[in-house]
Amino acid sequence: MQTVQTEIAEIWVYLSGSPLLALFLTLAAYHVGVTIYERMGRNPVYNPVAIAVVIVAVAISVVGMPYPKYFEGAQFVHFLLGTATVALAIPIYRGFAGLGGRVVPLLVALLCGGATSIISSVAIASLLGADGQIIGGMYAKSVTAPIGMGIAERLNVSPTLTAVFAVCTGILGAILGRFVLDAIGSKAWWQRGFALGIAAHGIGTSRAFSVNKEAGTYASLGMGLNGVVGAVLIPLGVKAALGT
Repeated sequence: MQTVQTEIAEIWVYLSGSPLLALFLTLAAYHVGVTIYERMGRNPVYNPVAIAVVIVAVAISVVGMPYPKYFEGAQFVHFLLGTATVALAIPIYRGFAGLGGRVVPLLVALLCGGATSIISSVAIASLLGADGQIIGGMYAKSVTAPIGMGIAERLNVSPTLTAVFAVCTGILGAILGRFVLDAIGSKAWWQRGFALGIAAHGIGTSRAFSVNKEAGTYASLGMGLNGVVGAVLIPLGVKAALGT
């Protein structure tokens, strides 16, 4: 019995030191999240990303794995963020083909939605007395995480903090978006999808695709355009506002 326990302990020591453990944990946690989401009838409350985040956080806390150690394995997934950012060109291209006479209202919604996201979050953070790093992260979190991290570097604020804010925004938007849109009487799928893409980024877009194809297409279009416009205008706007 003692020999078996020793062998198990040696295996665990080996696994805990391997980056593949963190990668396996990340993928397994997301698989569990998707399974729960599907079994709950795709209820937005059971968002798979939120479930995966909780599972990973609890797991690395229980086993005592430092975050830098976890990131050694998770960076393989993180690396794909750059590829995903470039791939935004595909839904943008496809979305333009079916815009018809919706260009003007969508552009107005894009600019107003992006501005509202930035102004409201920065104002709330400032009123609560947040420091400069947090406020700077609020500027950059208004677009999808990969682009937001690049904006954060240009603003000299923490990309990691920005990514956390962006992911939290996406999770909350994916969970609450349906209820907010229902409350204001928005029924057209293209309107709902575009709003969700701007407000909740990639996680919201994933949610939109799981509900309706048209909503998903417009969500990806909104997310992509918001990222492109934000990458150009946010650094310029912040520097102009701060006089730097």
